[in-house]
Amino acid sequence: MGAAELAVRFAAGEPGSVTEVYRAYGRLVYTVAYRVLGDASLAEDATQQTFVQAWQNAASFDPSRNLAPWLATIAGRSAIDVYRRNRRHRDLTLTEPEMSSPPPSAEQIYDVWQVRRALDTLPAQERELIRLQHFREFTHTEIADHLAIPLGTVKSRSFRAHRRLAGLLGHLRAEPEAADGGEDDRARTGGVGEGEAEAGVSS
Repeated sequence: MGAAELAVRFAAGEPGSVTEVYRAYGRLVYTVAYRVLGDASLAEDATQQTFVQAWQNAASFDPSRNLAPWLATIAGRSAIDVYRRNRRHRDLTLTEPEMSSPPPSAEQIYDVWQVRRALDTLPAQERELIRLQHFREFTHTEIADHLAIPLGTVKSRSFRAHRRLAGLLGHLRAEPEAADGGEDDRARTGGVGEGEAEAGVSS
């Protein structure tokens, strides 16, 4: 079932759709909550609260929109509610490490989630190259040595992979930039940090 059809069923309050929405977006919601709270147990509470609130407000959701950013926004608010409730219960202070600096916004985490999903759609060889290039910060030469393939092959795969990602992620604030085939510098992507996608979404 497509995301658009699921959104329509959810907005209509169709029985069983909330379970399917949880299966499709539970990981995203948990990630948003965990990045705010820094605690697995509290993040699970916030995740549960998110889906309860989403289901209660399903009728107000516009099914022409994407469910993911809507759920991410609810997850961010739910995580803050859980934090405040837990703080009152334990008489904690705002200077605790997990909230000593502003957490990433729901929109930022949603962008990271989209980057990770886009990476998962790449062919295995291109996905491995991107992971080496951005997550482990290998140069083209180091990748060629690591994978035992010609340098020219690394550069052509890198170009194809970045072109695919640019097409998949063109709607984000900044598109991943195609690696320069004539240079052997460490490549970077603009907008969402892909290292953050690796660490943040896998939580």
